[in-house]
Amino acid sequence: MISNDGKDREITETQDTEITEVRDTSRRKFLSTAAFVSLAGTGLAMGLTSCKKEAESGAAVSAGKSGEVSTKVASAVTYGEFEVPPGQLDEYYMFNSGGHSGEARVYGLPSGRLIKRIPIFNRDCESGWGITNESRAIIGTNPDGSLKSTTGDTHHVHGSYTDGTYDGKYLWTNDKINSRLARIRMDYLVCDKITDLPNVQGFHGIFPDKRDPVDPKINHTTRIFCGMEFHTPQPNDGRNENDPKKYYCVLTCVDAESMNVRWQCKIDGNLDLIATSYDGTLVGSNQYNTENGVTYEQMMASEMDACVLFNVARIEAAVSAGKYFTIGESKVPVVDGTKDANKNPKTSLTCYVPVPKNPHGVNASPDEKYFICSGKLSPTATVIDLALVHKWFNGELKGPRDTVVAEPEIGLGPLHTAFDGRGNAYTTLFLDSQIVKWNVDKAIAQFKGDKQVDPVLDRIDVHYQPGHGFTSMGETKELDGKFFISDNKFTKDRFLPVGPRHPDQDQMIDISGDKMRLIADHSVDPEPHDAIIVKRDKVRTRQVNDLNEHPLAVKDAKDCRVERKGKKVTVHLTSQAPAFGLREFTIKQGDEVTVILTNLDKVEDLTHGFAIPKYDINFVVNPQQTKSVTFKADKAGVYWVYCTNFCHALHLEMRSRMIVEKA
Repeated sequence: MISNDGKDREITETQDTEITEVRDTSRRKFLSTAAFVSLAGTGLAMGLTSCKKEAESGAAVSAGKSGEVSTKVASAVTYGEFEVPPGQLDEYYMFNSGGHSGEARVYGLPSGRLIKRIPIFNRDCESGWGITNESRAIIGTNPDGSLKSTTGDTHHVHGSYTDGTYDGKYLWTNDKINSRLARIRMDYLVCDKITDLPNVQGFHGIFPDKRDPVDPKINHTTRIFCGMEFHTPQPNDGRNENDPKKYYCVLTCVDAESMNVRWQCKIDGNLDLIATSYDGTLVGSNQYNTENGVTYEQMMASEMDACVLFNVARIEAAVSAGKYFTIGESKVPVVDGTKDANKNPKTSLTCYVPVPKNPHGVNASPDEKYFICSGKLSPTATVIDLALVHKWFNGELKGPRDTVVAEPEIGLGPLHTAFDGRGNAYTTLFLDSQIVKWNVDKAIAQFKGDKQVDPVLDRIDVHYQPGHGFTSMGETKELDGKFFISDNKFTKDRFLPVGPRHPDQDQMIDISGDKMRLIADHSVDPEPHDAIIVKRDKVRTRQVNDLNEHPLAVKDAKDCRVERKGKKVTVHLTSQAPAFGLREFTIKQGDEVTVILTNLDKVEDLTHGFAIPKYDINFVVNPQQTKSVTFKADKAGVYWVYCTNFCHALHLEMRSRMIVEKA
C-alpha cells in the first residue's frame, strides 16, 4: 500500500477491524535523532541515550511486536461510539487557549465542534471586542484613548473550584507577552476583568487554588497563582541590565474576586508551569533555568533543575507580619523565597526539590498525594510526595530530594501529565510523538527497588510532537477517565493541505479501557496550548442577558433620543427586529458621539449587529444586552447604520440613517 506521504507500508486487517501497521520509522527517527544531535552538540545527551536506543529498536513505541503499532480503525462502527448526531448535545465543554490569537475558545466534545471564540487580548470586529466602550474599559486604554494592547499569547485556561471540582463560575487565562491575567465569566462566557502583573515578564504558568488554604471553612477558589518565566533585572527600568545579581523571577498571587494582586514571592531561577494542591497548602512550579542563564546553552548547563514548592500559609503570614519589600514603583508586597533567605526548613517559605533536567510541566494527582514533574531533556517523570514536602517544612527530612518517591523512565521528551482516576498517569512525549500510560504505584514500587515491576502500561502514537495533554474532568476530584486530548504541534499528512501554514490538531484518545484508542482528529487554529474538559452540567450559561445589568440600558423604544451637551452627543438607541428605535438621527461634523444600543428582543439567539460605514464600527448586541461605542464624527454626509447579524426576513431593511451635517 502507498501512504499519503509516498512511503511503502504493509497493512494487514483482521476481522475486528484491528489494524497492525509496520511503522515507517524514518519520520520518528529523524525527529528524535535531530533533537538528540542538537543536544549532543552541547554535551547534554546525558540520560536520553538509553531511551533513544530503545526508541530506534521499536521497543519503546509498541505494545505489540517490535516496530509495530496497534490502533483501532476510525471506522463508522468504531467511531459511532463517540459520534454526536445532529440535534444532540456534546457531553463535555472543552475550554482551550488560543495561543497567539490572544483569545480563548470553546469546543464541544466528543464532536470537536468549535462553538465559540472568546476574544480577550485581541480586537474582534464580530463581537465588537476592543471597539465598544465596555470592552475597551476592560482591556485598558492609553491617555490618548488608544487601546493599551491588541496582541496576546494565551497558554493556559483553568476554571474556578469548589471542594476540588469545577463550579462553573469563572475561567482564567494568561497573556504571556504582556503579563496580564484575564477572567472570564462562565454565565456569559465573556471576559470581565484583566489585570496587569507588575514586575513580571513571560507570564506563563497559571493555576487557581482548589480551596482557601488559610480558612478551613472556605472550600472554594479565592486566589490565582501566576508564574514568571523570564527573569529580569528588578526593577526593570534600565539601571541593572548588566548586573546578574539583580535578575530574578517572582510568583504572583491574585485575588479571584477583585482581581487585585495580593503578593509576590521572589525566587531563585524561573517559574514555568504551576500546580496547586487540593488542600490549598502548596503551590508548585517546575524550573528549567535554575542556572539563571541568558542563552540556551547556559540554561541547559546543569544536570538537575528543580520543582519549587511554596508554603502558602507561611507566605500569607509573612505578608501579614510586614516582612516584605517592594520593587520600583509597584506597591505589591514581595517576600523573599530564595534559598539563601530560607535555609531553615522550619521557617522556610519555599522548598526546592531537585529534578532532572529542564523540566516542562507539573501536575497534581487527583488522589491529592503527588505533584508529577516531567523531565523534557531527561526521559523521566519525577513523583513528589506532598506529605513528605510537609515533613521537610517541619524539619523531619534530610533534604528536599527526600520528597521524591518515584522517577520512572517513560520515553523521550516528557512534558505534561494527566490522570484517569484509576491510579494511572498519561504523559505526552514530545520527541517520541507518543502518549505513554504509566501507573504511579508501580513507579513508586520500582523506585523502592522492585526491579520486576514495569510502570509503563501502554503507548500510542500521535501525529506529531504532542505538547499539552489533558483528560476529561482532569485535576478535579470528579475526573472520569474517559478521554485524553493530545495537543499536537505538527499535522503533516493529517488534513487537506492549505498552504505552508498548517493547522494544529487535537487528537482525542479513548482511555476508558486497558489500551488507549485514537478515535478522532480535530483541527484547531494555531497555536493552542492547554485546555480543560468540563462536564456540561458544570456549565450553566445564560441564554438571554439581564437588561438591568447595564446602567445605561435603553429599556423602551420610546426612550430613544439624541442628547447634546456642547460638542458631545449621546444617541440612545434600541434594536428590535426588524428596526432600530430611530429611523434616522442627525449630528454635526466634529461632534464626539456616543451611541448606546440596547437589544430589546427577548427571543433566545436573536442577535442584532450595529455597523457604521467608513467609521470602523461593528459590534453585536445579544437579546436584552446593552453596548456603547464612542467616535468622532469627522466625515460629513449620510451613513446607513445597518444590522450585520441576519435576524429577520426584513434584515436587509433594518437600517437607520446617520446624517452628519457639514461644519
